Amino acid sequence: MKKLYFLFLVLLAISCRLFAQQPIGRLPDWALGPFVRPPGLNPIISPDTNSRFYDPMQQKLLDWESNDTFNPAAAVKDSKVYVLYRAEDKSGVGIGHRTSRIGLAESRDGISMKRMKEPVLFPGSDDQQEFEWTGGCEDPRVAVTEDGTYLMLYTQWNKKVPRLGSATSKDLVHWKKHGPVFQDAFNGRFHNIPSKSASVLTTLKDGQLRITKYKGKYWMYWGEYHVYAATSDNLVDWEPVVDEKGALKALISPRKGYFDSNLTECGPPAILTDKGIVLLYNGKNLGGKDRDTNYTANSYCAGQMLFSKDDPTKFITRLDQPFMVPAEPFEKSGQYPAGTVFIEGLVYFKGRYLLYYGCADSRVAVAVYDPARAN
Repeated sequence: MKKLYFLFLVLLAISCRLFAQQPIGRLPDWALGPFVRPPGLNPIISPDTNSRFYDPMQQKLLDWESNDTFNPAAAVKDSKVYVLYRAEDKSGVGIGHRTSRIGLAESRDGISMKRMKEPVLFPGSDDQQEFEWTGGCEDPRVAVTEDGTYLMLYTQWNKKVPRLGSATSKDLVHWKKHGPVFQDAFNGRFHNIPSKSASVLTTLKDGQLRITKYKGKYWMYWGEYHVYAATSDNLVDWEPVVDEKGALKALISPRKGYFDSNLTECGPPAILTDKGIVLLYNGKNLGGKDRDTNYTANSYCAGQMLFSKDDPTKFITRLDQPFMVPAEPFEKSGQYPAGTVFIEGLVYFKGRYLLYYGCADSRVAVAVYDPARAN
C-alpha cells in the first residue's frame, strides 16, 4: 500500500509539473493566437554541412551554415514566404564565438523551404567591417514598406559591442547596409552602447503586414533586457526615446517571479491593431530564486504585451503566462538545452499568421494562427 501511495505521489508531482509547463490556456481578445505547430513538419530549417560559400574576409570556401541555423525573420513577396535565418559556421566553440551570416529560404506554403546556397547578408570588405567582423550578422527582423522596400534590422557583432544595424532591399537577395542605427542620434551618445532586437511598427493592410507611421514618424521597439523605443524619418537612422534626464526610457522591464524574470527581448515586428499595438517578445526566465518556478530555469518562452494605439510609449498590459513554451525535443536540445522558442519572424499569408522562431539556438520552426478557425 505504501508503495502504491508513493507511486501516486510521484505521478501527481509529474503531472502537476507538466501542467505548469504549459502555455496560457485562453488568450485575451487583444492578443494574437493561438499559434499551433503543424504536426510532424518542424523543424523546417536545419544545419546543412554541404553548403559552401566563398568568404571574402578569409578568402576561402567554408561551410557557412554547418553548425546551427536559427532566429529567423520572415517576409512575403510575390505570393511566397521568405525566411531569413541566422546561420553559424564552425569557426568557434559556443554561442557568440562563431561567425553568423543571414541565409534565405523561400516557400509557396510557408512550411516547405527551398534554400539559397549562399548567404544574402554577411561580413565583407565594406564600410561595416569594423562592426561585423568576426562575429557577423545576427538575429534579423524584416518588414516591408508601402512601396515594396524591405527593411532588415539586425545585430552587428564584432565580438566587442553588439549594435543594431539596418539594411534595405527590393528583392530580399541584394541588401544595402546602412550601418548602426544610433550612430548619429544625440551626437552619437548611444552609438557604443549594446543594442539588439528591433521590432518596427507595422499594420495589416491589403492582406500584408506593412510598415506604418505614428504621427508622421516610423516607430520601433528594441532591447534585450528592457523594452525601449525609437523613432525615424527614413527607417535607417533612428533616435532613441529618452526621459527628462536624457537617459533611455525603459517602457517595460523583467518581472521577478514570472517567465520574463530575466529578459523582455523584442520579437517580430509590432502590429498596430484596433485594440492597440501588440508586441510579441521573448521572455527569459531567471535561474535563481526570483524565477518563475512553473517554467524551466533559463528557458526562453514567448509573451505578448499591449501598448496604446494613441501613444506607442504607453504600456497597457501583458500576458502573465507565455503563449508558447519549449515543448518539442528540438526546442530543448542543441546549443541551448534549457529550452528556447525565440520568435523573430511574423507574416500574414493567405489569411493566416505564420510565426517563425529559433529552437534552442539550433533550428528554425513555424507555428500557425488561423483567425477563421479561432473564432
